[in-house]
This record gives sequence, C-alpha cells and structure tokens, in this order.
Amino acid sequence: MPHFQSRGQVPRKRHTIFRKPDGTLYAEELVSTEGFSDVYSLIYHVWPPTMVSQIGKAVDVSPVIALHDNMQHRSFKGFDVKPADDYLESRKTVLVNNDVYISLAAPKQSMVTYFYKNSQADEMIFIHRGRGVLKTIFGTLPFEYGDHVIIPRGTIYKLEFETSDNRLFIVESFHPLRFPKRYLNKNGQLLEHSPFHERDIKTPQLLETHDERGEFKVLIKRGDKLYPYVYASHPFDAVGWDGCHYPFAISIHDFEPITGRIHQPPPVHQTFETPAFVTCAFVPRLYDYHPEAIPAPYNHSNVDSDEVLYYVDGDFMSRNHIEKGMITLHPIGIPHGPHPGAAERSIGQKSTGELAVMVDTFKPLKLTTDALGIEDPDYFKSWLF
Repeated sequence: MPHFQSRGQVPRKRHTIFRKPDGTLYAEELVSTEGFSDVYSLIYHVWPPTMVSQIGKAVDVSPVIALHDNMQHRSFKGFDVKPADDYLESRKTVLVNNDVYISLAAPKQSMVTYFYKNSQADEMIFIHRGRGVLKTIFGTLPFEYGDHVIIPRGTIYKLEFETSDNRLFIVESFHPLRFPKRYLNKNGQLLEHSPFHERDIKTPQLLETHDERGEFKVLIKRGDKLYPYVYASHPFDAVGWDGCHYPFAISIHDFEPITGRIHQPPPVHQTFETPAFVTCAFVPRLYDYHPEAIPAPYNHSNVDSDEVLYYVDGDFMSRNHIEKGMITLHPIGIPHGPHPGAAERSIGQKSTGELAVMVDTFKPLKLTTDALGIEDPDYFKSWLF
C-alpha cells in the first residue's frame, strides 16, 4: 500500500498531550484496519469525532437482483445510464456477488448538502469523464480522466466536480484493495519491474481544517442500508494526521505496459488484488515482436473466474463494435476469444491505443435490474461467422 504520509500538525509522540491554542485538548482518533493488525492513521480533530446529534431512519439501497445464475456472455451499454443530479442517485449497480459490487454513475452535480461514508466496502472510482476534487479529512485529492481513485472504507468524503458531464466506473470491494504482492519487495516498496511506482501515486495534499459547529449530514452505508447521521461538528476538522491509511489515486495513463515477443496474458496488466478478485488496466502499448506473433488474444476458458471488461477508449484489438463505456461479462466455464476477423487483422500490427479496466472475480456475478436495462441481448451471438 502507499507509504507513510504526514499532513498538518501532529505531536512529536503519539497518544500524548496535544493542546489547542485555547488550552483544551485536540481529539486524537486512530483509524485502523484488521483491528490493530494492519495499516492505520492517527488523526487530530478540533472537536471529538463522536458528536452525533441525530440519526434518521435507514433506507434500504440493496441492489435488485434480476438474474442469480448467469451462464451467458453479455454486454452492457454503460453510457446508456442516464445522468442524474445527485451523486448517490446516479450510482447504478450492475454486477454483484458477496465480494464486490460493480456500478456505473453519471452525476451532474457536486455533493453539496451531505457527506458520504461507505462503511461496508473500499471503493475504486475510475474517472472515465470529468474532473474535480475528492475532499476528505486527509486533505484534497484532485482527480481527472483516467484516475483510479481509491477510497478506504470508513472514509467520509465529498466529490466536487468541475464538470457536469461525468462518467464513473465504480468497484466496491468487501476486501481491502492491495497492490499485487509480486510488485512489492519484503519491505513493501514497489519493485523496479512493477508497472507503476511510488512517484505515480497521488496523495491528499491541501489539508483544510474546518473548525465549525452546526449540523452536518453524513450518509453512512452499511449492510446495504443508508443511515442518515447528523454531526454537530464539521467532518473535516483535522489539524493534522499521519499514517498509511488514506485515499490515493493512480492514473491509467501512468501505467507502464509489460510487453513480450508473443502475447502476454492479463496478469501483466494487473493494478490491484484482493482474495476475491483482481483489477487490470489495458493501456496503449507496442504489440508482440515475434515475427510470427498474433497480437490478438487466443481463445480462453475462465474455469474459475468471471471476467468483466470496461471499455474506456481506443480500438480494442480483439473485439468488434465496441463503444466507450461498454461493459462485457464473460462468465466462468464459457470460452471467449477474439471476434471473427480480429486475430487476422492483428497480424503485422505494431501497436494498440486501447484503454480498458478489467475486473476478474473468483465467484460468479449476479445481474441487477439496472444491468438488464442497458444490455445488448444479442452479444452472445457476436462470435458467429
């Protein structure tokens, strides 16, 4: 994971006296993972983070499952998801299992009247269109086209968009999102052969301390319910923090592709891993340089994973009739491969300009009603000559 960071003012020694200018104590908060056994950060608040004045009635936001057992190649037109003003209302969950939710969103406006905290999952928000700033207690994190924005569970945040045409591909993980172990040395540093490095990691910068009392609405998601909390102090009231647990971003444009003489399999494109799924980034790269190489991927049977591919930009070498924002789902046990003519077309080509994000899950995915509403029902026939 990203390395130790420090912002603002912190005492020389943790868990010791740290006073405000008026002589009262700052409120120290430990935000930890896996109990006290994994990454954590210490935050110093102007006001205690426990000042809750109201709790409203929870609203069920569970995805509506339309198909529990899928054994068919499918595709979905992501840009058919209609834009909505509100960020949370714009999020449409399309594919789910007990480990991960995959959603699309097209918010037109910034989060103005509330803050949001996902307490059941880490989030990876891929920015397909739009730009803006993620605001958290850890500081501001600007984002733009191509960024994977990683928000650890339990982080209160606001998204402020600079544009009204925003398209997001969102992965909610019920397991921590980690860098692949094979990219790391024994001390956690990204290795020389990793396709990205610490310099590529964007971390929170400007720490804005909001010493404010009042009523601040925070919508907290837990157990597929949305709990409306009202806090008596501003959620972003930190004067300082340090540690290894914080939001960060990595751009798909900073991912350095690994190539070879013959076709390289998807693990060379990996960005994050969990015990239940992995994510990958397909980026512009030189094709294979064996004189008889076929750059297009060979036919492949996923015997223990569902494959989800989200198409971002460029011409995808192995597929015909691809649109921006399209999602394809190739389920466990059904072979998939290049569309008719794709393998032949790829021979002799020198490079590709494709951009895509992939999620491979180790358990089958279920389809929601929102997924069926944007499906191309004939996709499974697209391999017929």
